[in-house]
Amino acid sequence: MEIPVSSMTTAEKLEAMEQLWASLQVQGDFSPPEWHRRILEERQKRIDRGEVSFSSLEEVRERLRNRDP
Repeated sequence: MEIPVSSMTTAEKLEAMEQLWASLQVQGDFSPPEWHRRILEERQKRIDRGEVSFSSLEEVRERLRNRDP
């Protein structure tokens, strides 16, 4: 199957990705690859050790508004 990705708009590509993910979730036979599980585990360990911090969406927007062009 070939999808005409190069002729799709960004909005169309995002919609197609959303539909594909939704379809995979409904099937129930999808499981993330092993490398993804390892990355998530490492991220959780960093959170547990207090090595990372989080910003709210509003904080990120504010930083972006205030940064120099």
